[in-house]
Amino acid sequence: MISIATVCGMGLGTSMMLASQIRTLLKNEGVDAQVQAIDLGSFKSQPSDIVVTTTGMANNVAGTKAIVVLIDNLINKDEIKTKVMAAVEEFQNK
Repeated sequence: MISIATVCGMGLGTSMMLASQIRTLLKNEGVDAQVQAIDLGSFKSQPSDIVVTTTGMANNVAGTKAIVVLIDNLINKDEIKTKVMAAVEEFQNK
């Protein structure tokens, strides 16, 4: 099972929105994953295979061993699907 963390400053708004969209996407694609919305402070202590956040948070998630997905537009479902599925494929091919 793939572990995916959605990260934002407080772990509430942005990360919850991303987590909800990603859960739906992965369910529709038949991908077994645990998706968890977390705040920036907890992020480094929560090991994940894939980290999804906004482009503005790129510096805050740099250096993680996880595959990092940066989203420019939170309401663009095509962008989210394209980038998250590419990361899932990359993880599965490791």
